[in-house]
Amino acid sequence: MSKVKNMKLAEQGKLKIEWAENHMPVMMGIMKSFSKTKPLKGHTIACCLHVTKETAVLAKTLKAGGANVFLCGSNPLSTQDDIAAGLVKEGINVFAWRGVNNKEYYWCVDQVLKANPDITMDDGGDLVTRIQTKRKDLLKKVIGGTEETTTGVIRFRAMEKDGVLKYPVIAVNDAFTKYLFDNRYGTGQSTLDGIMRATNILFSGKNFVVSGYGWCGRGIAMRARGMGSKVIVTEVDSLRALEAVMDGFSVMPMSEAAKIGDIFVSATGDKHVIRKEHMIKMKSGAILANSGHFNVEVDCEALKSISKRNRVIRPDVVEYTLNSGRKLFLLGEGRLINLAAAEGHPSEVMDMSFANQALTAEYIVKNRDKLEAKVYKVPEHIDRNIAKIKLQMMGVRIDSLTAEQNKYLSSWQEGT
Repeated sequence: MSKVKNMKLAEQGKLKIEWAENHMPVMMGIMKSFSKTKPLKGHTIACCLHVTKETAVLAKTLKAGGANVFLCGSNPLSTQDDIAAGLVKEGINVFAWRGVNNKEYYWCVDQVLKANPDITMDDGGDLVTRIQTKRKDLLKKVIGGTEETTTGVIRFRAMEKDGVLKYPVIAVNDAFTKYLFDNRYGTGQSTLDGIMRATNILFSGKNFVVSGYGWCGRGIAMRARGMGSKVIVTEVDSLRALEAVMDGFSVMPMSEAAKIGDIFVSATGDKHVIRKEHMIKMKSGAILANSGHFNVEVDCEALKSISKRNRVIRPDVVEYTLNSGRKLFLLGEGRLINLAAAEGHPSEVMDMSFANQALTAEYIVKNRDKLEAKVYKVPEHIDRNIAKIKLQMMGVRIDSLTAEQNKYLSSWQEGT
């Protein structure tokens, strides 16, 4: 059973999935191995992820490993309808289409949970939260889960702190082969891609404001500077702000950046980063976008409250005419712009992120009796092995420590 927008798009979707497979050699290696060993046989995996061609490769890999896979979208605008249809043809149970409203979104989540999964894969935490609030009957069966993004990891660590997390979750987002590459290079490139597809504006010479200098913010700032923008960083963390200064960016409060920014992108994982007090200071023509998981970073309701009218001026672009007469442009309804207006991260970088997902699912199955109800990091041996395989696939060779060097690094006797 599945529900997608249009099954006639399946062939188009399958071609895009094939394109992703050609650019995800690590995942294809895991798929080949899983096809032989079937480490997930007998397990049902519920996935709440962005339905993209890269996610399709992950879903096919899990299925190759013997799992019964159910997939729903993790954001109302991130599902690519041709991919969803293509996955149904591949035997994946999909409940997702672009543009779902809130009721439809959670209907899709609930359909996935009706499969009575024993493993969950989240991107934002909605599956786990739904289980722990609406489907507590599933808690006895679920042996573990994974979380793809910063926002979800924050939610689960808060749940662990409050003592309400009921099963183990592995923070895939915190793997080195995830956040150093996916968050930085993937988000950096795909965020600018989304803004360009939505607006076709020139970045060069513009004041580009990045709110948040975590790994996603670093990537966005780096890519914006590479396109010729004058980048301004806003932060609440003194260490990250200092790092941004040392990296050569201007750092100031949002209240000051609001007056001079041409493009604003939030990447914090927090709520109402760009607020009414900032919007009323912005110059006419300013563009507002969000690269965080949820549509709460830009206060969209506040924007509506200070506007006398709005209209869709381009796909994924809404023009708000403020009471003062100035105009602000909101992209992708304030949702994550790289997926609302573009295709998300490139396949090459998701190759590592989803390798973590597949291999940690296998790890959960093998270690189910050892894991407690808390948030875990991806085991180091998995993380490093993915990096090693990726380098091999790229044709890159590195050095190995000599016996003398190994001995030196593991001893204390030798000094000056």
